[in-house]
Amino acid sequence: MRDVRSLPKAHLHVHLESTVRPRTVREWGGPPEPEGGFTTFREFADQRAKVRELLITADRFRRVAVEFCADEAAQGTRYVEVTFTAASHGERVGDPDMPLEAVLDGLAEGQARYGIECRVLLDHSRRRPVERMWRTYELALRHERVIGIGLAGDESHPLAPFAKVCDAARDAGLHLVHHAGEAAGAGSIREAIEVGHTERLGHGIRVLDDAALVEEVRERGLALEVCPSSNVLLGLVPSLAEHPLPRLRDAGLVVTLNTDGETALADEYLRVREVLGFGDVELAGLARASIDASFAPEGVKAGLRAEVDAWLATPAALRGAPGTSP
Repeated sequence: MRDVRSLPKAHLHVHLESTVRPRTVREWGGPPEPEGGFTTFREFADQRAKVRELLITADRFRRVAVEFCADEAAQGTRYVEVTFTAASHGERVGDPDMPLEAVLDGLAEGQARYGIECRVLLDHSRRRPVERMWRTYELALRHERVIGIGLAGDESHPLAPFAKVCDAARDAGLHLVHHAGEAAGAGSIREAIEVGHTERLGHGIRVLDDAALVEEVRERGLALEVCPSSNVLLGLVPSLAEHPLPRLRDAGLVVTLNTDGETALADEYLRVREVLGFGDVELAGLARASIDASFAPEGVKAGLRAEVDAWLATPAALRGAPGTSP
């Protein structure tokens, strides 16, 4: 078994606000995470809301972005599309541009310092007004490093009210990636495809509820941004051992492995190895799928694919001792 930290990876589904280091939160006087982990979604959501409230200055937004790059690079992430709720933060701090500009500055610094390629996706909660989604769209258009937008949050709120924004984003050349099929089923996924023009499915694990939808998603080549530990944390799946990730792959779907921001990416690969029994060839397949499904330039993709092949070709003894934990 090779060291999963040295496996070159793309990370496609990670919320910046969920990656703030516990040490940084403590330094700013924020709430600690419970020692035994979250026991309810409400507990999780309340804690994350309190962390977001700590992001009040440009220096703090910039610091979080730099630290994010350092932590991702340490996990073997070479390319990342990080999600950020820019318009919401702008309203909260009374400056619509500062949060995103500070984050982009921090990502640029982190990219140069740690050798990681970063792009940004802006998300918007389905529960929030359409007007704010338009502001998200406008922010995305103003910044080259922002490559797309999408809807997140409670899937009981339909995507349909945001259809015109999604149409405009598609026509403007922005990528669209929506959360769908996480807590809700086939109807949510179909809406993301038909109304939202989604190019990947954020989570998408409930696609297995509908055989016809599985076939459609497979034929469209829509990649799933699967976040196993997050699904367990939020009570959507009883345990990692019962996670549908193997069944999604067996169904011929494109599966990428991600964290949602709730764990480290190499740890996620390690858990899939240890709990679901994936070998190095399968782990390399997950890494390749993430690279292929990314919106990275083709030259970046080609280089990363070659690095994955090299990782797999190198004897395990030279890639870390068996069972090495990142």
